[in-house]
Amino acid sequence: AMDRMRESLFAILADLSGKSFLDLFSGSGVVGIEAASRGAEPVVLVEKDYRKSVTLKGNTAFVESEIKIFIMPVERFIKHRKEGELSFDIIYLDPPFIFRQKAEIIGGVVDGKLLNPGGELIIHLPAEESLPDVMVVSV
Repeated sequence: AMDRMRESLFAILADLSGKSFLDLFSGSGVVGIEAASRGAEPVVLVEKDYRKSVTLKGNTAFVESEIKIFIMPVERFIKHRKEGELSFDIIYLDPPFIFRQKAEIIGGVVDGKLLNPGGELIIHLPAEESLPDVMVVSV
């Protein structure tokens, strides 16, 4: 199912050449690595679980594009990043199913100006879950 989702995601995004890409809750980093292989640069991966750092470093070792890895909670990355320091054309958000603060993370992305004007925020949710019907977002 994840392979099909990734295939659909990148078919929709098409050419990523020169676009910056942020993968929040990156896990093994496979989505960010795929973005890099399609020309996205820079690519930033954020993963809280320090045990995944070895996997992330191993998976990104042979990627020619610039990939930065941050091992920290997504909330801390969003809160402590300096405004204007990092912003992205595409932000991919794939929180664990048990993570309940999705709306807060989206608010942090918007309030912190992580998304460039005209950028795309992509959120992977389980089918049985939804976000609030109304979320006012202006970038």
